[in-house]
Amino acid sequence: MSELIVSKFGGSSVATATQIKKVREIVADNPNRRIVVVSAPGRSQASEQKITDHLFNIATDGAHFHEQRINIPVVDSKRAVVERFRQILADLELSDDTLLDSLRADLECKLTGERRIAFLASRGEHYNARVIAAHFSQSGMAAEACLPEDFGFVVSEQFLDAKLLNDAYGNVQRLAETTCSECIAVIPGFYGITPAGEVAVFSRGGSDLTGGEIAKGVDAASYENWTDVSGVFEADPRIVSEARAIPRLTFKEIRLLSSKGFNVFHLNAMLPCKERKIPINIRNTNSPQDPGTVILSERVPEEEAIVGVARLDNVAYIYLEKDMLGEEIGFTAELLGILRDFNIQTFHFPTDKDDIAVLVNQDDLTGAINDLRRQIEAKLKPDEMDVVYNLSILTPVGLGLQGNSYPIVDALSALGKAHIPIAMIDQSPSQICFHIGVQQSVADDALKILYRTLIG
Repeated sequence: MSELIVSKFGGSSVATATQIKKVREIVADNPNRRIVVVSAPGRSQASEQKITDHLFNIATDGAHFHEQRINIPVVDSKRAVVERFRQILADLELSDDTLLDSLRADLECKLTGERRIAFLASRGEHYNARVIAAHFSQSGMAAEACLPEDFGFVVSEQFLDAKLLNDAYGNVQRLAETTCSECIAVIPGFYGITPAGEVAVFSRGGSDLTGGEIAKGVDAASYENWTDVSGVFEADPRIVSEARAIPRLTFKEIRLLSSKGFNVFHLNAMLPCKERKIPINIRNTNSPQDPGTVILSERVPEEEAIVGVARLDNVAYIYLEKDMLGEEIGFTAELLGILRDFNIQTFHFPTDKDDIAVLVNQDDLTGAINDLRRQIEAKLKPDEMDVVYNLSILTPVGLGLQGNSYPIVDALSALGKAHIPIAMIDQSPSQICFHIGVQQSVADDALKILYRTLIG
């Protein structure tokens, strides 16, 4: 294990010159922060669109915003991207007309199809890394923009959902042994380079993936994920005002929380760190004194029985009833296959002798429910089929739940006393979380009750 710390800064952390100056101070504060991974600039104000969204709009000839019913022509997106970088350069007192000329040329990219989308989508990270490295250098910190095309961050040819190739790890290690011994390496997130030398991007949010893979490649002492929140909170602080940042979580706990609404960072970004047992520290760029949340391979479960309560909205369940369906071999597989064919995300499917309920992403049913119902009725011939909409799934998570059913009893009792009807309850096979479904209209109250009963 090296002493290197890999520090990834999200879009809100590098949105403006003011934020970039905070990043410089954070990096300068610890000499082991030798690898910095950066996102594209995020929103500088709430009314703006993200730079990456503007880039997707350019790449799709305006279709990206049109599909969201946002009226922003391609020419305006190009102007917004160039103006943001011009403003950042000016505020950092960096004179680099060459960089802006290069950016303008890239925005006129002549590639087609997925290659065009991948190349243009990557430009936010590409140019932000160059700007930030220049700012570090101008401020007296030896730094270099280390681009994937230069050091060999090699990925597959799935241009919009790339996967890192094994050769990349050796290239990352060589980068650490050479560049990082002399200066700070500033690496753009989100994209890599194919064996043929073409740009390919990870799935959206892929700067986290870059950070995790870089940390694995150098066997880092720690991977820091700097964002605009002071760690992972016990519950949504917008609803539960007294919720606190969780000091320690395991990889298993954070994945369960993230899959049920804790959108802290890309789930798959944790896997490379988990493999090497590299701690992940989620920190706040705007409050660097806060310790944040540390994600570890293990912790003592007695510290907290339940560490957090996640909430997932816009859930529906499809209920089927048919005599003896539990003994009909292949019934569940056929049902899940139909949902897969309609590209509908499923969460749980509790079943019994004569019925089954499948929890799905409600948004996936839009425009598809009529055809889906016809397919299910034609292929499975249920005696009854019903769809219940507008559910929220509340999920208490914690290692201390293993072999301990008392929190479940306490949760159901508290909700019952508050006269909140329960649409479903299910415990995970790992026994470190359970799921309670309620109508979305009472989810705020239910979340507060569960927090105060189980944690607060």
